[in-house]
Amino acid sequence: MKLSHVSLLASLLFSASSWALSSDTEQPIHINSNSQNFDMQSNQVTFTGDVTLKQGSIEIFADKIVMIRPQGKEGREVLEAYGKPTRFSQLTDDGKTLKGKANKLRYELENEFLKMTDSAELTQDDSIIKGKVITYNMKTQKLIADGGKDDRVTTILQPSQLNNK
Repeated sequence: MKLSHVSLLASLLFSASSWALSSDTEQPIHINSNSQNFDMQSNQVTFTGDVTLKQGSIEIFADKIVMIRPQGKEGREVLEAYGKPTRFSQLTDDGKTLKGKANKLRYELENEFLKMTDSAELTQDDSIIKGKVITYNMKTQKLIADGGKDDRVTTILQPSQLNNK
């Protein structure tokens, strides 16, 4: 497995303080869908059909979102979003928009951890990171991109962003 640790490169690509709007995770989650199915036994809700999720400036658009809330552990929800592709966007503290897409997204609210799987792509301005899997820890501001067994990670840095550092 080829693994590319790009946290240093990511700091060139996206300024470290600009990854996430710091107040987003303190905001309520709003979900709209064509239908939802709540399983009280497992404390799991499945939203299907043109699903939109909004939490502060975070927006996720998917075909299906599964929210798992461990019993009695509010704030520890895990969201899994599926689509071809699933898309998300988030404003950063410096007013820029961070965008991503992948066929599967996993967002762990308590850990502020995002994992994008299968054709993952993360962009800000015109700079891009692409890979099989991209993980981002919002608390530690660590990003890891993995090309998978047969692919490589692709990073495109725009000269204007490099010159502004």
